[in-house]
Amino acid sequence: MDSPQTPKRHIVCVPYPAQGHINPMMQLAKILRCMGFHITFVNSEYNHKRFIKSHGPEFVKGFPDFVYETIPDGLPPSDKDATQDIPMLCDSTRKTCYGPFKDLVLKLNASENVPPISCIIADGIMGVIGKVAKDMGIPEIQLWTASVCGYLGYLQFDELVEQGMVPFKDQKEIDEALDLNLDWIKGMSNMRLRDLPSFIRGRNCLKSSAVIINTFEDLDEEGLEVLRSYNPNIYTIGPLDLLGRHFPEKEKGFMSVGSSLWKNDSNCLTWLNKWEPNTVVYVNFGSIAVMTAEHLREFAWGLANSKLPFLWIKRADIVAGDSEDLPQEFFDEIKDRGYITSWCMQEKVLSHPSVGVFLTHCGWNSTLEGIYAGVPMICWPFFSDQHTNCRYICANWGVGMEINQDVKRDEICELVTEMIKGEKGKEIRQKSLEWKKKAIKATDVGGSSYNNIQKLIKDVSSRNAI
Repeated sequence: MDSPQTPKRHIVCVPYPAQGHINPMMQLAKILRCMGFHITFVNSEYNHKRFIKSHGPEFVKGFPDFVYETIPDGLPPSDKDATQDIPMLCDSTRKTCYGPFKDLVLKLNASENVPPISCIIADGIMGVIGKVAKDMGIPEIQLWTASVCGYLGYLQFDELVEQGMVPFKDQKEIDEALDLNLDWIKGMSNMRLRDLPSFIRGRNCLKSSAVIINTFEDLDEEGLEVLRSYNPNIYTIGPLDLLGRHFPEKEKGFMSVGSSLWKNDSNCLTWLNKWEPNTVVYVNFGSIAVMTAEHLREFAWGLANSKLPFLWIKRADIVAGDSEDLPQEFFDEIKDRGYITSWCMQEKVLSHPSVGVFLTHCGWNSTLEGIYAGVPMICWPFFSDQHTNCRYICANWGVGMEINQDVKRDEICELVTEMIKGEKGKEIRQKSLEWKKKAIKATDVGGSSYNNIQKLIKDVSSRNAI
């Protein structure tokens, strides 16, 4: 690393302003800080205020070598404690963030208190940040926070158009096409049209000089080979949370709440202690997914009717539109075996021995956390690459089962019971434990992810970095 006479290398980290993107960027930033880099972490003003609301002003004070900065996201001010409208947020950041971020870079480089910027690590969907880096001659790396299989799915749009498979004329044509086999896609096995992401992104991420992906080689070997044909400079350094065990000081000075935008309920971990191993159903649909009031009731009664203990992370905004209160009858039924709260530190919950199955929306963070915790999954994808992740979880990695999108309580009851008590559940649990071992091996000293983080640090530290 740098000698005492040489200023620290300075990395500016810019996540897309949503929970699932902030988490891996924060994990990476803390590791890089441990390796001697000066970090500037750039949140949106909205999310900076949410950090303060959830955890207090001390949370965002930072340290001499880890500084928080903000830029506006361009949306109207709001005091809601919820994820913003994603399409609006995407459009707004693309149109408005260039100027404020460029001004921030100029301010940082003019400051006597911080080293000049060596590199910018931007979220893969924050192309506007990469444009600032390019225009100012600063090396840029992109962090891809979604899955490899999801990104490969995004890249298929042009081919689908060329083959005349899209756009569709009507709903009948859509229904008939959804189960079409897409065995012509390189790097993706067992894919149907319904398993591709629900919207399309471009190839900007792969045009970056280098790309960091929160995965490990064994999990995505086939897909990574294809992505490297577009960009050979890809660093797989996941699972980041497992990799972080080599940096025990990474939480030094930080509150132990991770990077949550909501206030965590730590009491749920104590509640988990009262149950036998592999007996609790853990339910969490992430920070963005919403459902109808009817589907909420079906999930609730499916869990209640199973007679199994469950921990349900139920955000206040989980129901689209007006909130829907569950009846007292439901709470009477689950008394002493159901714990419902609004947010938790998921990686700690999944690593708890009492958790036997994870009912998930299949966001990439949740998917990867389930894999390296060795917990079987029940999948109910909501949008984007979650459909692709679901397919891989069930058909390719063999660690989960899928729920029908129009969820019914009997199916929920049947699936959670099978996963906890059934023979199929035992098979899936065994497969999950095999993947857990592979994830640990990848992040062990000498493993692929461990070697790749060392290479990344060396490359960023080099005067000819990236």
